[in-house]
Amino acid sequence: MSVELITTDGIFALDGGEWQVTNNIWIVGDDREVIVFDAAHDHEAIVSAINGRRVAAIVLTHGHNDHINAAVPLRDAVDAPILLHPSDRMLWDVVWPSEAPDRALSPGERLSAGGHELSVVHTPGHSPGCCSFHDAAADTVFTGDTLFCGGPGATGRSFSDEATILHSIRDQLLALPDHTVVHTGHGDSTTIGAERDGVLARAAELGL
Repeated sequence: MSVELITTDGIFALDGGEWQVTNNIWIVGDDREVIVFDAAHDHEAIVSAINGRRVAAIVLTHGHNDHINAAVPLRDAVDAPILLHPSDRMLWDVVWPSEAPDRALSPGERLSAGGHELSVVHTPGHSPGCCSFHDAAADTVFTGDTLFCGGPGATGRSFSDEATILHSIRDQLLALPDHTVVHTGHGDSTTIGAERDGVLARAAELGL
């Protein structure tokens, strides 16, 4: 399985604040067909990396602006559907009030591209509609901003909750084998095993 990383830079904006961020965009598939995970900041850079391949779907890990602000122009450029969990539609509408995702992500469904399948796992907490995407055959999971190298994604802003994200990681992601590679929405990749003890310790601190 081909997993390609593209990074783009831009602004994350929420609750009246703005932060400069570097986003990871993951392209998964083969030399003919791919899925694009997240559409951040610069659709032209993503189109260049796709390099003429068929895009089966533009899959959004969640609805924060820095993960979706290139989604509509990317859709127009590559003629692929945008998929988003419906619980994050309110975040989408802030960025794209006159547009709509093409289809809702459903937990348990399978996404296919380039002969590989990824299962959709609903992992709320960073936002209500956060999803992760597990490729069991490749021992890989794409977690967006749910799980990073160093622990859970940020909470404490609108529509986020620390207890919820810890439940999601503990019950869904830590159920995967320790050697599972975790590809994140920002920063370095990690493994389930590398993050397990820290997540469980924080959950214990909160009495979860």
